[in-house]
Amino acid sequence: MNNLLLLVKNETIKMIKKKRFYVVLLVLLVLVPMFTYAQMREASAKREKFGADWRREVQQAITDNQNSLGSDRVPEEWKKYRKIYIEQMKYYLEHDVNPIQAGGVSFTREFLDNASTLFIPLLIMGVGSDIVSSERTAGTIKMLLTRPVRRWKILLSKLITLIMFVSLIILSTLLVCYLISGIFFGYGGFQLPVFSGFQLHGSEVDMSNVHAVPQWKYICMQAGLIWFVGIVVAMLAFMVSVLVRSTAASIVIMMAALIAGNILSSMASAWTSAKYLFMVNLGLTNYLSGTPAPIEGMTLGFSLAVLAVWAACSAVVSFLVFTKQDILN
Repeated sequence: MNNLLLLVKNETIKMIKKKRFYVVLLVLLVLVPMFTYAQMREASAKREKFGADWRREVQQAITDNQNSLGSDRVPEEWKKYRKIYIEQMKYYLEHDVNPIQAGGVSFTREFLDNASTLFIPLLIMGVGSDIVSSERTAGTIKMLLTRPVRRWKILLSKLITLIMFVSLIILSTLLVCYLISGIFFGYGGFQLPVFSGFQLHGSEVDMSNVHAVPQWKYICMQAGLIWFVGIVVAMLAFMVSVLVRSTAASIVIMMAALIAGNILSSMASAWTSAKYLFMVNLGLTNYLSGTPAPIEGMTLGFSLAVLAVWAACSAVVSFLVFTKQDILN
């Protein structure tokens, strides 16, 4: 156990020296203010148009989306998203809750929804894709393996370190989003209710399971699901780093997989077998918001199970390959 703790400490120091985490923080500190400013400009434009009457603004959004349902230029795939959006907005109006109320908490919630399938996984991939392959490129892996420590312990220490930094990245994303957006929109809104549980069955929107969740609790649920997605992506990046000797190649492979998954999620509704691909199941927060699943039959439980299987298989392959292959030559 002491050996493992020392190895984890050593891997943590190496991760800090690589400065990958600092790059992630820099990316967040540059992009989040840009997104905040864009949101602020949009909110300002809507205030000029609708004034302080949020109900009129929501009603206009409902009308615009209802009109688009009758258009032949709007793909059928997009119409199902708009149907749920219309019912959600009507529900907020009926319960006199402003769904577009600006605030640091609201901005963070929306950012997590939009960043969960690509942006955050890319940040995690940047940290995890070279955790083993970089040591091969530098030649330090040979020195590490000559120590009287079992190979599986060396690899486990790297995995534990990676999981620690995944957790740190997600926590940093939450804090940076809230603290920066709060400067412009205020830091309130924790108790604002968010309605969750909208489901689409065929062409009908089922609202029997709709319930109100305080915004702070909703963000905690989002963070938990995104953390799970982050761990799965990290495990896959970890496996690729073990299998591929080149750091550049491992990064390109993971980046291509994540971007392809983002494209598939909006195009593969007729390809039912695609629901078993890990990339198509990364949008776990969509189940909270009521966004229809990309492929018929997908549920939160299904996506969690698929991702868990991919993560488990990645771990098995990583340890089998690392403990058996000839790395010293």
